[in-house]
Amino acid sequence: MSETSGSDTASSTTATPTSAPVAKKVPFERTHHGHTFIDDYEWMREKESPEVIAHLEAENEWTTAQTAHLEGLRDSIFTEIKTRIKETDMSVPNRRGNYWYFSRTKAGLDYGISVRIPISGPDDWTPPEVGEESLPGEEVVFDSNIAAEGQEFFSLGSFSLSDDGSSLLYGVDTTGDERYTLRVRDLATGDDLPDTIDGTFAGASLDPSGRFVFYTTVDDAWRPEKVWRHVVGTDSSDDVCIFHEPDERFFVGSGFSRSGRMMFVVTGSKTTTGYWSISADDLEAEPQEIWPRTDGIEYNVEHAVIGGEDRFLITHNRDRADFDLVDVPAADPTSPGRDVIVTESAADGNDEVRIEDLRIEDVDAFADFIVLGYRRGGFARVGIIRLGDSSSPFGPLQELPFGRETGSLYVGSNPEFEQTSIRLHFTSMSTPAVIYSHSVADGTDTVLKRQPVLGSVDLDDYTETLLWAKAEDGTEIPISVVFRKDLHRFDDDDSTASATKGAGDGADATNDGAASANGEPAPLLLYGYGSYEASMDPYFSVSRLSLLDRGVVFAIAHVRGGGEMGRHWYDQGKTTAKKNTFTDFIDVARHLIDTGWTSPDRLVASGGSAGGLLMGAIANMAPELFAGISAEVPFVDALTSILMPELPLTVIEWEEWGDPLHDPEVYEYMRSYSPYENVTEAAYPQILAVTSLNDTRVLYVEPAKWVARLREVGANALLKTEMVAGHGGASGRYDTWKETAFEYAWILDLLGRSDVEIEA
Repeated sequence: MSETSGSDTASSTTATPTSAPVAKKVPFERTHHGHTFIDDYEWMREKESPEVIAHLEAENEWTTAQTAHLEGLRDSIFTEIKTRIKETDMSVPNRRGNYWYFSRTKAGLDYGISVRIPISGPDDWTPPEVGEESLPGEEVVFDSNIAAEGQEFFSLGSFSLSDDGSSLLYGVDTTGDERYTLRVRDLATGDDLPDTIDGTFAGASLDPSGRFVFYTTVDDAWRPEKVWRHVVGTDSSDDVCIFHEPDERFFVGSGFSRSGRMMFVVTGSKTTTGYWSISADDLEAEPQEIWPRTDGIEYNVEHAVIGGEDRFLITHNRDRADFDLVDVPAADPTSPGRDVIVTESAADGNDEVRIEDLRIEDVDAFADFIVLGYRRGGFARVGIIRLGDSSSPFGPLQELPFGRETGSLYVGSNPEFEQTSIRLHFTSMSTPAVIYSHSVADGTDTVLKRQPVLGSVDLDDYTETLLWAKAEDGTEIPISVVFRKDLHRFDDDDSTASATKGAGDGADATNDGAASANGEPAPLLLYGYGSYEASMDPYFSVSRLSLLDRGVVFAIAHVRGGGEMGRHWYDQGKTTAKKNTFTDFIDVARHLIDTGWTSPDRLVASGGSAGGLLMGAIANMAPELFAGISAEVPFVDALTSILMPELPLTVIEWEEWGDPLHDPEVYEYMRSYSPYENVTEAAYPQILAVTSLNDTRVLYVEPAKWVARLREVGANALLKTEMVAGHGGASGRYDTWKETAFEYAWILDLLGRSDVEIEA
């Protein structure tokens, strides 16, 4: 595959289509709860049908023809991305056992190369400085470029090392269906052992000693249901199933604690969790349940050693929706635990951190301290609790200073239990990612790497702000916005555009001051997701600069259904409150229009997967607000899919969307918003739907049916199907950049910015 061009030129022998494909109609009746829906395009579900493949290819040809005039713009955007990203680069080394591990990328190669060098001694905690040249003693652990040779698609789904660094377990998918083949590599020789395990789920683990492999397999509905133990050096037919989850609501998985002393088996639905443990001293023992699994109770477990005793740190929502943290003995986890106090400290010497303000998300245990990841005020934050002895086990929570109005602070990769500092990541809409090391002992920070941005980019040209839009029910919806400083003027003449409302305070959400430099509303791309309690935190994107430099404002609508503002934010955007997600996005769009940021003819919406459902819903509910809608792998035939328990993920999804198969109220609610069923005679904005043939999460048939139905009512809708890819689209980085260039060119054309030339 070539990385030199952003366009995929069609064969000169292929005739250019003169009209959009017209899908045939084959009426199919679907009856539930006394209601019958006639589906004319359900025949497209037959993935192996030559007629279906021919239709998808015809759609691709039409999309190619309709966007042919954008080929030069696509090439320009691809070149801009490629020029601004450091193609030959390396990650910051992470210590694991007796080695520093890191990855290299090289210009012209799609995938990373995993390498390592030995540590200098047991007290070596300072990562080596890495340049483009190989370091003394550097050796290749795994080269994905070699593994991907001859494959149109490549994905690495498992990567696990033994403690001594002698063995590597890796899993590869070459179709995009997320079924991985596991192999074990002897790193002394570089050769793979005979062990081959097909059809596994992602996330397999090699035990610390390198003797056992633990992996998960799926059922016919693609649900991870069984955990297996494999003895390295034996045939996979002899593998032992150590855990089976028969309840179709639950996924199952497994993994080892950072300490290496425990293996956990985890079952999870959308609302309920179960944990089982196995001591690493006897990995052939039966898993032992930690807390009895109780409907509606979620919890996570981390192994810690406190006062010389094995303990479990458990985050749970038994008593508080936004989770508490308790500490229990590993030998008797159901005994009364000790609360981990998080109410005594101050974030920066001024603001007290109160547990009621926190949505606790995860805990990481180390030998001398624990690290808490949580959300406060809508943003991801990090706090540290030092460990004491058994009589006084926990110090106060010390929140690491944030120092910015907007941005996200995350715990990075920290594989070693004995390490004395922690790796952290910070990013914002206008700040490239910064990786730094925080010393727990003295509180000092050392910057290890700043995300490089090459070319003619001056980062001082960009700024960001946090806005608030009022939903119809009075809820304040946060909006993260980034743009070039020379694009906008503000009522208060403040070029940093600081927001006037902070999370949790009572200020009036009236940050209205935005207009383009020439006094006109600006072109704006509004992104949204709003499902699964996933937080769409502000982040920096090199590729997004191609939009910003052409005068486009980029905004994220943090709508309900996500997790930005805590568990209640999620609860108010799921099941029979799902429409809040859609109306929040519409209210954000109206706010941006009413306050002068943009106008309907200069506003494009974008979202993917469950965010694609959001795109389909707003297209039906408020088409007049948008010039265009870009939907990637969109979940737009939601009701049909959730009515089919035999499909991948359906049963476990009932706790997210409701169960329309058995509950007539849920059926009617979903029927009222499911995008495919609700396409109507309306003046739709232009629509681009991108999907993948081998996607097992959102099947290609959903956007294919949706586009056919939209065409029936006269909508200008395009469908682009990746014929060898999965849910995440193309696998190589250059093909990924081409996909981005394709979408951005389409958006810029709609926004009237396709002729703007910029310097990369």
